[in-house]
Amino acid sequence: MRSFVIILLLVIFSSSPQSVFAGSGDDVNHLFFIERSKNKNLVQYDIRLLDNSHVPDRRPVNVYWILENGRHEELNPIEREYAYGIVRQEKLDENKFKVILAGLKRLEIIVERMNDSFKAVVSINGRESILEKIYIKSEEKRTGLPKILYIDLFGRTRGAGLPIRERIAPE
Repeated sequence: MRSFVIILLLVIFSSSPQSVFAGSGDDVNHLFFIERSKNKNLVQYDIRLLDNSHVPDRRPVNVYWILENGRHEELNPIEREYAYGIVRQEKLDENKFKVILAGLKRLEIIVERMNDSFKAVVSINGRESILEKIYIKSEEKRTGLPKILYIDLFGRTRGAGLPIRERIAPE
């Protein structure tokens, strides 16, 4: 019985990203994630909420890895600067701001409060949509650097909630 309780506590505390990545008194709300063809590791994007359910003025979006084994890790400096990190977070309103990702600078992501949570809004196939996932198809080159073959945006249309997808060719 004692080992069951210990295992249960480990599962509860290891599955909670808030305990690792949110500051004291903050709450976390998942926005979207990046999935890659390379492996099953995900890049997760969360919004941090203050006690009053408002977003902080500085660095409201937290980005981190969720590894295949469930462990969480920070991005390394190269990943943060050139691939998955956020190069700009601009506050537009009290509960609305713009986010630009390092590897997708032309994709403007507007994070705003909708009902009781925050959502990432982007244009997918010319329609305002809620971003759920970005999928990156790549192949490894001899140099060790991956070649991006395509990027898919997955989401739901704003309002109707219909599934929508757009494929982006690399620049």
